[in-house]
Order: sequence, then structure tokens, then C-alpha cells
Amino acid sequence: MRPSLIQILIAIALLLAPLPALAAALDDALARLAADSYSETEKAIGEITASGDQAALAILDAMANRRLFISAGDKSVYVKDGAGAVFEARTGKPVASAPADLAMVRLNNRLRGMVEASLGSLTLLSPDAGKRLAAAETVFKSKDEKLLGTVEGALAKEQNARVKQALSEARAAIILAKADATITAKTEAIAVLADRADRDALAVVRGATATPSPELNAAAEAAVQTIERRLYFVGLAQNVWYGLSLGSVLLLAAIGLAITFGVMGVINMAHGEMVMLGAYTTFVVQEAFRTMAPGWFDWSLPIAIPLAFLVAALAGIAIERGIIRFLYGRPLETLLATWGVSLILQQAVRTTFGPTNREVGNPSYMSGAFDFFGLSITYGRLWIIVFTLVVFFALLLALKATPLGLQMRAVTQNRRMASSMGIRTGWIDAMTFALGSGIAGIAGVALSQIDNVSPNLGQSYIIDSFMVVVFGGVGNLWGTLFGAFVLGVANKFLEPVAGAVLGKILILVLLILFIQRRPRGMFALKGRAVEA
Repeated sequence: MRPSLIQILIAIALLLAPLPALAAALDDALARLAADSYSETEKAIGEITASGDQAALAILDAMANRRLFISAGDKSVYVKDGAGAVFEARTGKPVASAPADLAMVRLNNRLRGMVEASLGSLTLLSPDAGKRLAAAETVFKSKDEKLLGTVEGALAKEQNARVKQALSEARAAIILAKADATITAKTEAIAVLADRADRDALAVVRGATATPSPELNAAAEAAVQTIERRLYFVGLAQNVWYGLSLGSVLLLAAIGLAITFGVMGVINMAHGEMVMLGAYTTFVVQEAFRTMAPGWFDWSLPIAIPLAFLVAALAGIAIERGIIRFLYGRPLETLLATWGVSLILQQAVRTTFGPTNREVGNPSYMSGAFDFFGLSITYGRLWIIVFTLVVFFALLLALKATPLGLQMRAVTQNRRMASSMGIRTGWIDAMTFALGSGIAGIAGVALSQIDNVSPNLGQSYIIDSFMVVVFGGVGNLWGTLFGAFVLGVANKFLEPVAGAVLGKILILVLLILFIQRRPRGMFALKGRAVEA
């Protein structure tokens, strides 16, 4: 039988030949566990941790994962592995015939916290800096006075600056919780926690604001004010980040509309469905990778981007050549026609893929988050912001430095003159609509990473997209960029005050009032839509 991890850990411990005194201490602790009493279990956890026996880590790990059992008959302690095999907790030897009366070692919430703290203390001297950091954070939260000596010993040996800071904060939290610590030591601990300046530190320091010592109370109150002030500014910065993140999503959804609506003057109510087609293209590509090349899954998004652009662009050409070209100069009729197209596309996708949400996975490089001066930055949102800016500047370059962009601008400024100069205005119309639709498809790839992929995906962004384009200035890409980020940040600052729904209503009301004074938006642009 293949040895389990628990068995290997205990075998290694036995090879290290612990001193008889340590072995006796661990045996006494296991005997307490056999008593099946919360009070005896509490003493046993402390004795296992303090025993210094290398088997202590494996036993506490089994206890934390509900795999430590006791037999009422022979008063022995056993460990079960994931496969259900039973081993003696002390020796790690497999048990051929497990006792029939095995019962799990009972833990309440308090004991679970003790076990987690003990596991943390036993990994404070791990060669892995990441494990030492996690252990220091666990000790910080537990504030277990019995671990003070262990923390101070680990702090004296620590070379990694980040881990050393975490150990200092853990030591400060323990000292502040100790009833017999000196005023000087507690004052120094408050200073350390004030430098940490997060919500966990605030909770610890607040506990020291009602002590018999005026000096300590004053230091704690000053630290509380410092931490709260920093948290206020961190909260503002976090809202700005969330607003920029939302703004990047709005920009992605609106940038294609800025071309079809702003440049061509077409009210395309099917623009949201171009976004939806891009999201479903991502889903199809990822399904193909899951089936045929799961090891290459991280490449699914880079491959989905050009495919989503192509699918949405072809759909855009079909809509423009089949419907829109007959309705130029009749905006209300284009609105009704494209609204019908949006319903057809939604139903077609619903029939093909079903009405339920589809799972689109995150590549490894878009998973997780990191801390940046107190801000929580998710890799997914960060990549979307970078991707949005790349798409924006690539579109600007295409409009300014390519023959198609030059012809698009010529047709926008004066259709008749462009036609008389030999420009095929009908072809330019189709390519312009294809470009706007293709960018919407790319937006669908990004949105699939942060939103539900369903037939209604596009409807969630169509109104916001029109708001962004109108606010920034119809046909002006820089205005679209400005409008998206301003509306995104404003939305995130209004949400905590007014709520998500009322916040959107307030944004809409403010936008209507703004348009009353500047009908052409923040950055007005002359073009076909203005001249019509």
C-alpha cells in the first residue's frame, strides 16, 4: 500500500530520533485527547505544540482537517488519510484492523482557532518564506500569548524583510493582548500596528483605548485616528480603481458604438449582440481547448480575440449590407430595424447554446489578486484595463495612419466630395460597420472574464454604451475614453451613497441635464451625424 502524507511525515519524525522527554510529552498530550473532553483537548493542543516533537505538525494537521480519531476502548489516537486508511497517530504505522468505536476528536470554534494558531507557530521556522508569512498572519489573528516566545525566536532569525515585518506585527498583537505587558511595550506595539494601518490592526488597537493607563489610551486613540485616516484615503483610492475598472469595461463596450453611431450616424440597437457574439466565440474556443488541448488552455483568450473580431465583423457586414444601407438618413427606422435584429440574434443564440449561463474560465495569468499600498488589485481587471487601452490606441492608429482610416474620415466629413474623388462610399460604410462590430466582439472576449455569458449579455451594456458616446462627444474617440472613465468613477462613488440602481438613475439624470447645455457632448465633433 502506498504510504500517505501523514505516514511519511511521522516516519521522518521518527528517523530524527526525538529525545525521550519530548516523546513522553507528546504521549501525555495524546492521552489527554483520549479523554474526549474540550478542556483536556485544549490542554493537549498546547502540549502538542510545545512538545517540540516533529510528529506534532502531522497530528495537528489531521486534527484541523477532521482526520484525527480516538478509540474509547483502548484510549488510543488514530489518523485517517484521504483514502480512509487508518494509522497510529504516534508512530504512523498502518492499522490492519481499526477499532470499531473510532470517534472524531471534537473541536469547537475556540479549539479550531487554537489548532490553526498552533499550526501557524510550527511553520514559523519553515524554509519556505511564503509559509512563514502565512504562519505569521495566522499568529497575528490568533494573538495567542503562548506563542510569544516562538514568534520572538523566529523574529531574531528572520532575514526576509516582508516576513520580518509580519512577525513584528504578530508580536505586537500578542503584546497588546497580554494583560501583564508593560505600558512601554504596549505603546511600542501600538506604533507597530499603526504602521500596518489596515482593518485588522484597527480592531486590535481599538481594544487598547479603554485601559486604566491615560498614556496608553492616548497612544491608542492617536493610532486609531491615524489608521482611520489612512483607511479613508485607501477607500477613496479603491473607489477610483473600481471606477477605472468599470470605465474600461464601458469603454470596451462603447468604443465600437462610437464608430457605428458616432461616425456613421446609425442607431445600432444590435451593438450589444455583437458583444454577445464575441463572448460566445470565447466560450466555443475554450470548449475546443478543454476537449483537445487542456494543457494549452491559457492560450484560449489570445486565440479567441481575432476569432471574435472576425465573427462580429462578418455579422456587422451582413447587417449593414442587408438592412442598414437602405436606411441611411432615417435614424428612427435604423433603430427599429436593428432592434429587431438584436431580438433575432438573441433568440438564435438561445436556441443554439441554451438560455442558461455558459462557463468561461480565467487563464492562470488573469486569476488572483495582489496588494498595492493597501489596494486590492485583481489581475483580471488589470489585464482588461491594459487590453482596453491597447485596443483604443490601435484603433486611433488605424484611423490616423491607414488608407481605410483616411477614407473613413473623408466620408464622415463630406460624403459627396469623397464620392467624387473616387472613394467607394458603400464599401467604406460596410468596412466601418464591420470595424465597429468587430471591436464590440473583442469587448465580448474581455467581458466574458468578468460577467455571465448569456443571450442577454449585450443588453446589460447597450444603454451605458450610448450614454458614454453621447456624454463624451458623438464620433470623438478621445471623448469616448473620457466619458467612459468619468461615468465609471462617478458610478462607483455614488453606489455606496445611493445604491446601485439609484446611482445609475442619478447618473442618467445628470447626463440629461448636461446634454441640455451641451447637446454635442463634452468634445463635439463635426461629421455626418451633425450635418444631417
